[in-house]
Amino acid sequence: MIEVESKADVLVVGAGIIGIACAHYLVRAGYKVTVIDQSTIGSGCSASNCGHISPSHVLPLTEPGAISLGLKSLFDRDAAFRVKPQLSLSLLRWMVEFARRCNQKSMLLAASQLKPLLDSSMSEFHDLVSDLECDWQDSGLLYVLETEKGLKEFTKTNNMINDQFGFSANPITSQELPDFDPAFKQGLAGAFHYSGDAHLRPDLLAHSWSELLKKEGVRFIEQCTLKTLSVSNKQIDHMHTSNGVMKAEHYVIAAGAWSSTLANQLGCSVPVQPGKGYSVTMSRPTICPSHSALFPEHRIGVTPFRDSYRLGSMMEFVGFDDTIPDRRINQLIEWAKPYLKEPSTNTILEKWQGWRPMTWDSLPILGRAPNLANTFMATGHNMLGVTMATGSGKLISELIQGHTTHIDSLPFSPSRF
Repeated sequence: MIEVESKADVLVVGAGIIGIACAHYLVRAGYKVTVIDQSTIGSGCSASNCGHISPSHVLPLTEPGAISLGLKSLFDRDAAFRVKPQLSLSLLRWMVEFARRCNQKSMLLAASQLKPLLDSSMSEFHDLVSDLECDWQDSGLLYVLETEKGLKEFTKTNNMINDQFGFSANPITSQELPDFDPAFKQGLAGAFHYSGDAHLRPDLLAHSWSELLKKEGVRFIEQCTLKTLSVSNKQIDHMHTSNGVMKAEHYVIAAGAWSSTLANQLGCSVPVQPGKGYSVTMSRPTICPSHSALFPEHRIGVTPFRDSYRLGSMMEFVGFDDTIPDRRINQLIEWAKPYLKEPSTNTILEKWQGWRPMTWDSLPILGRAPNLANTFMATGHNMLGVTMATGSGKLISELIQGHTTHIDSLPFSPSRF
């Protein structure tokens, strides 16, 4: 007889923002939910990203020209988009599949599939944030361009996502920008303001949300590592963890970039690669932006929180490398200098790195595992995990309940690989 340390209706593996979101909708549906994590609640890639809630960011990473940037980065360790030369068959396969999709047709198809999930998540966030302390700010998102060439290129992008997907931005001229947000320098080419976007502090979101769920009966077990899955009759019977055996009726794999390490045990392909990003959090500058912003020409994000200020960027395919080179943090600050009057302060509060769970088609993996009747995948959210968390959690809850889903789940099915 196996001694079971924990039993629940649903066991969620991963207490990042996706695991938390799944727990939220499942407990609201009446399930007894346990969430385990090998580290702590909201750590990993959920902790110190830029916190943008950006449905306007509908275009996937598989844009025309992306693969050429990756190839060039093989010889440039300081590239914003970098692929480290390495002997990895899984990364090679991932890159080949990614390259196949770096064209206009595939990009627009992926964007059309992402849009319902993005819209759903924003709607759910608006219903949720009044119950949470997460520094939610509905000030929109600025895309700021330094050069006329950059402005011309982004104008094409803006027109395309407006025509194709209805995301309308307010154009801001070079002359108007310093009045719109005095933190920006004069002489920049211009900007686009997507007023429907927002931002929040992701660590506060994870903390506040998990505390709310604990009051509603969700059990969180930190420092609990999944070791092996015990499979019987094409379903998981129980899990062996560092805290003992755990058993549930349903299982949700929401382990972010680590989900791919479970592929063999799950009996299916989980083509998720860790896409490493960095951020640096500082005290607020005297002249601090009032809007979160992206600088497409330098691929950097800026987020003003009420009590701090964050710069974030980079996409590195370097495996599970957890180092934080000073040169990368310095790059974030240097890349912000062309745009902001006061791009940094002397008080650095945190230097951070995290692994984004990247799929080769830029779509998350949401749905039933192909060979396990009681197991569901909720991973592969690329760079939009926080943005898509609520819609994803709602979708997983509907699938477990056997309900008609509020959006089409087929594009995100694990069976597509």
